[in-house]
This record gives sequence, structure tokens and C-alpha cells, in this order.
Amino acid sequence: MFRPIALSFRSIAKLLALACLLAFALPVNADAASRIKDIVDVEGIRDNLLVGYGLVVGLNGTGDTLRNAPFTQQSLTAMLERLGVNTRGSQLKTANVAAVMVTANLPPFAPQGSRIDVTVSALGDATNLQGGVLLVTPLMGADGQVYAVAQGSVATGGFSAKGEAASIVRGVPTNSRIANGAIVEREIEFKLANLNSLRLSLRNPDLTTAERVAGAINTFLGQPAANANNPTTVQLTVPPSYSGNVVSLLTDIEQLRVEPDLPARVVIDEASGVIVMGEDVRVSRVAIAQGNLTISVNETPQVSQPAPFSNTGQTTVVPRTSVNVEESKGRKLAFVDGSISLKELVDGLNALGVTPRDMITILQAIKSAGALQAEISVM
Repeated sequence: MFRPIALSFRSIAKLLALACLLAFALPVNADAASRIKDIVDVEGIRDNLLVGYGLVVGLNGTGDTLRNAPFTQQSLTAMLERLGVNTRGSQLKTANVAAVMVTANLPPFAPQGSRIDVTVSALGDATNLQGGVLLVTPLMGADGQVYAVAQGSVATGGFSAKGEAASIVRGVPTNSRIANGAIVEREIEFKLANLNSLRLSLRNPDLTTAERVAGAINTFLGQPAANANNPTTVQLTVPPSYSGNVVSLLTDIEQLRVEPDLPARVVIDEASGVIVMGEDVRVSRVAIAQGNLTISVNETPQVSQPAPFSNTGQTTVVPRTSVNVEESKGRKLAFVDGSISLKELVDGLNALGVTPRDMITILQAIKSAGALQAEISVM
């Protein structure tokens, strides 16, 4: 016969606390899921590209040749005129100046007066930007407005040296960077906190992933606030509890975890022989045979000379070519069972003893036969 157990409010609170601790102590498979923060971008929170044209001075004779780069001479003349120096009609021969393109990324919500990094690249025939100083260069956006101004000493990651009969170049000395080399002069206004709805863009578009993201957000909020419109976009309506505080909403939902679902795909880089296969790649039942055919051509030219004391002949080179064809033996037809996993597919191809180059051809042939249940993407 069971007796009822009376528990006080304090005992119930202790039991609930213990249950919470046990729940957090249980192992969680965190590798199978990704944070929403890592798979989506919030529309409106993005970088903006800036570009500008300027001059780098102070080079040690490694700048542009003014005869071959007339835009450098025109820019130098215009700059000197703004400083009160008239050089119109003069023949400038300095090699210490280089025309450059300056590029930068303006981060979202960058306040006025903050600094950003810039990249400086030679535009003319300058050979080295080492030791140069970038003069004041306005950086403009796509709308033609100036958003930052760059200036400072450039730092190159490469170098070049040459002598009378030899030269060496390490890296790219005509490309350099200036850390914190630009000052933001204009902010890009974007009132995030007052938005009533948000659009989350998936970095890898997929219908299943978009639906899982929307489901995770709705489960967390306890209401149908998120809706997957297409494989790329999830529309999120700001709940009344987060009205005027969208930053807190994004902070809460970006830590939620979902398991992305991607289509089966095989990526091939024929230039380097790299093959990357997704987890869901499957192969139907198929038989594969692979053999190596080697053709070698050897040139052994011979010299033909006339007989001694002959006045009619002359020394000539007679070509001698030998062509050998060799085909590897012992290669048998390999049977690949249907619906095998990625590991079994890789093990089966490795068992054939094929190289990555041959493996690319085999995968393309399997796809042509209709046995590869995946998309092949050639880079």
C-alpha cells in the first residue's frame, strides 16, 4: 500500500533545480547542428565596398615611368597645382611616384571617426611600393559619395631585388596594405532597433534548412513569428515583447541551433585534382573497370657524316623516334553495390588504385551512366 508523500515548496524547488542541472549535464551532440548565427545573414547588416584613386610618393626609384603612365604625370601635375606649384609644360622625370588604386570595406554601423584597413595596389608600371607613403585619398561608394579618407605609410608583404644578371621577386611588392589607414567620414544610417520585421538570408540556400530555421525560431518565441518564404529568405516579424529592441531579439535567436541540410554534390577542381564529395552522395549499382594506358615517345637523333675526304657530302642530323605503348594489366572489373554511403564509395574507388585525375574521370562517367545520385560541380 502506497503512502502519499508530502513535499514542501522548498523541496519541489530543489528537485526542479536538480532536474535542470541533470539536463545541462547530459551530453549534447553539438557537432550535428550549427548556430543560426553561422548560417544566415541579417538583411541590411553588411559591408560596403569603397574605392579611390591616389598617389604613393617616396619610392626609391621604383615608381611609375611617367612616359609610359601618362595618368601618373597628370595626377602629379594636378596635385602640385592644388599645393600652389605650377608645373604645366614641364617635363617631369621622377620615378618616386606611383599611381595606385585604394580599396576598403566599410563595416556595418561604422561610426564617424573610426578607422578601417585599406589595400593599395599599383596601377601603372611601378615595380615596388615598399617605403612609400599614400597621400590623402578620398574613398567613394557605389553612389559616388565619399565615405572615408585614406593616408599613411604602405606596408608590402613582398620584396624584389636584382643585379646585373639575376633578379628575385618574393610575393607581390606592388600590392600593399595600410592598417587603420582610413578614417570614416560618413556613416551609413540603418535604424535596426526600430524595425518591425527582419529578413534572414541563408548563406547556402536550401528549402529544408530555411524551414528548420523558421521552426527553431518559432519554438523559441512560442508563436509563429518566422516564415520561410523561399530557399534563401526567412521572414521574421518582431514580437511585441521585443518591440524597439531588435538587437536583443537577434542576440537570442542567433544562438539557436539547427541542422543544415544540403543537396548531394561533388565538387571537382580539374586544375589541382581536388575532389570534395558531400555526405549524401549515393551511387546506384554499377560496375567499374579502370586501366592505365601509357604512351612514351623517345627522341634519339643521330649525326650522319660524309665519308672521309669526301667533297660532296655534308654533316646532317637524322631524327630517330621510338614510340612505346604500355597498358597496365591485372585490372579487373569492380562491382559497386547500390545505395552505398560516401565512405564506401571512397573506399571502393581507392581499392581500384586510381589517382585523383582518374577518379575525376570515373565520377564523370558514373554521372553520365545515371548511377551517381548527386550534382557534379566543376570549378
